[in-house]
Amino acid sequence: MSLTDTAIRAYKPKNRPTKISDGGGLFLLITPKGGKWWRLSFRVEGKQKTISLGVYPDVGLKEARERRDEARKQLAAGMDPGENRKAIKMAKAEKNGNTFEVIAREWIQKQSVRWTESNKEKITQRLEKDIFPWLGKRPIEDITPPELLKILERIESRGAVETAHRAFQNCGYVFRFAIASGRAKYNPCTDLKGALTPVKNGHFASITNPEKVGALMRAIQGYQGEPVVRCALRLAPLVFVRPGELRGAKWEEVDLKNAMWIVPAERMKIKSNGDHIVPLSRQALAIFHEIKPLTGGGDLVFPSTLTSKRPISDNTINAALRRMGYTREEMTGHGFRAMARTILDEVLHVRPDYIEHQLAHAVRDPNGRAYNRTAHLPERKKMMQDWANYLEKLTANTASGRNSKAA
Repeated sequence: MSLTDTAIRAYKPKNRPTKISDGGGLFLLITPKGGKWWRLSFRVEGKQKTISLGVYPDVGLKEARERRDEARKQLAAGMDPGENRKAIKMAKAEKNGNTFEVIAREWIQKQSVRWTESNKEKITQRLEKDIFPWLGKRPIEDITPPELLKILERIESRGAVETAHRAFQNCGYVFRFAIASGRAKYNPCTDLKGALTPVKNGHFASITNPEKVGALMRAIQGYQGEPVVRCALRLAPLVFVRPGELRGAKWEEVDLKNAMWIVPAERMKIKSNGDHIVPLSRQALAIFHEIKPLTGGGDLVFPSTLTSKRPISDNTINAALRRMGYTREEMTGHGFRAMARTILDEVLHVRPDYIEHQLAHAVRDPNGRAYNRTAHLPERKKMMQDWANYLEKLTANTASGRNSKAA
């Protein structure tokens, strides 16, 4: 006899589980506590099996019968409804596990072995801020080009065109990694080429005119800010390392006795070049000695004001330059490298290979072999002292009336 909703609601639980059949293998299991569970019994290859079809009244009588009929169709087609359900559940779990964020973080972890820590941090923060909140929980194979474009245009809308392009590039790598690892078949970035606003090409802004360099150095000398920031700002033009290498400087890397700063390879942009030696001029040494009583008890030379466990931010030097009146089109923290390279070559007439070595560029000998880290070290020591003396002279010779930026 078939069940009715009225009969199901009126049925009183007994002191033991009770089965009420509806036909076709479908029955309602009623527990002593009043729970009502739909079950389906069937046979596959001579074996008796039972699967759950839901709980009454969440799954009503009509829906339970529909689920029974669907299961019986699977049986007629030679399928095991129980195994089919497990396969669907596993596929769904795998799909949910292969979200964009899960795969992106896996990609970051794999690739970061060849990145600097600051580069890893930038890429991670970019994805966490601009991509994960909208696409992070989406199965990667379900993401479409229009969906991704909408996210990238959101970044563009706040004026961060270059950031949008970098995020686009990062996403492309994530999709390629997903395809290579068998978790996606399509890269939506391929259909978005040319869809973003073009980035204006250009190098990092830098001041290379000696007179203007003198004015800049005077402005730096007069900068009134946090002692840590002030020392980092004054050291930047003297050592002209990359901003990430400067802000991440550790005391264990600095040999004050031998006037040497050795930046380990893992913190360099080009790790294959090995450790990078920065000879310290008299002026640079003075700055390290000045800040040592303040931060020498910790690990970092230039720790953040918020926590000694992290260095100053990658925007600290640029922010200081803005406070002094220099726009991003005039000067950047990275611009100290171009300043040194240009003037050392065109004004002080230093051999280009000495300069390239000190810039930690990939310099090779005539046979194509990479020079070792100590190549031309005596000449580089002299160059660094000559450079510091030149900047000191420019600072002293620049008339105060020309230092309008320091006002």
